[in-house]
Amino acid sequence: MAQTILVIDDERAIRRTLGEILSFEGFVVEEAADGEEGMKKIKDNNYDCILCDIKMPKKDGIEVLQFAKEEKPDTPFIVISGHGNIDTAVEAVKKGAFDYISKPPDLNRLLITIRNAMDKKSLVTETKQLRKKVNKESEMIGESEGMGEIRTTIAKVAPTDARVLITGENGVGKEMVARQLHQLSNRANGPIIEVNCAAIPSELIESELFGHEKGSFTSAIKQRLGKFEQASGGTLFLDEIGDMSLDAQAKMLRALQEGKITRVGGEKEIKVDVRVIAATNKNLLEEVEAKKFRLDLYHRLSVILIHVPSLNNRRSDIPALVNKFLQDLCDDYKQPLKTIDKAAIEALQQHNWTGNIRELRNAVERLVILSDSNITAKDVQMYILR
Repeated sequence: MAQTILVIDDERAIRRTLGEILSFEGFVVEEAADGEEGMKKIKDNNYDCILCDIKMPKKDGIEVLQFAKEEKPDTPFIVISGHGNIDTAVEAVKKGAFDYISKPPDLNRLLITIRNAMDKKSLVTETKQLRKKVNKESEMIGESEGMGEIRTTIAKVAPTDARVLITGENGVGKEMVARQLHQLSNRANGPIIEVNCAAIPSELIESELFGHEKGSFTSAIKQRLGKFEQASGGTLFLDEIGDMSLDAQAKMLRALQEGKITRVGGEKEIKVDVRVIAATNKNLLEEVEAKKFRLDLYHRLSVILIHVPSLNNRRSDIPALVNKFLQDLCDDYKQPLKTIDKAAIEALQQHNWTGNIRELRNAVERLVILSDSNITAKDVQMYILR
């Protein structure tokens, strides 16, 4: 689909020249002869880019820019200025214009500026979509007493930098709790970096967390930043912390105590600004008794403890979870939204969910794929319970 550009200029010759150039490049071009007409078109239509003169009758370019930023804030706005208006054009950039082009416009610079502006818009749109998707995936569903307590704790804890230890069985949604803590924190604009401590070999966990210098070991062919540095200004989520080796635990303790790390093979101490959230499916105090986990590290990590109950202990949340998964999965598969019988919901509530929410989502996905438009108790019996 061709991209549409609005050209706002009171000089007909400029509008015609820009229209011919941009049409030749494959754009759809619309014109406005003054600022007032341009503002009406901006309000009534969606454009991929706006080119606007500074000096115009009725409404000048700065007024149009301010209007555009209120009505269509994501649409890139490029100012066209005469040589006597450069200072004003620079001021327009400070107020949100993407760039300015001097009259008469240089063809190559004009096209490059428009492409760059549109690329930026695409990136902004994509980022918003990804953020929306992440927020949707980390949404906490359920009104059971246990979930209510977790929400209350998150609301109190998230704005602080207190370290949090999240416990619970596999598949209960510990990562969702971590992401909610990050999204509601003062670090929400920073990164959240996840490390699955169980998936990284013990000999590599130190390099993964703290990074390494070039030549520090055989395969270290270049310098590498560790997860602590990558998460600086944001949140570091250490999943399955109970599986971390004792050696790595000692260095983790030092990093938490001092707020500094040293890369493998390096000597320089690097200050890091990181909030640490950890999660485990193990009883860490039992691991301490078995001398598999450091007690001092446990106390460092567990400033706030959040326990996520199993799905079997919050069965009243199953209807809401099922409906959420139905909506998401039908959207993903581009299918009409399927309905589910009350009897089918009740059958799911009676099931023993050893895999918790992860298992329930897989079960709903199976029902979406194999069932007709209305999911019945018979479908649940056939595809889930047998």
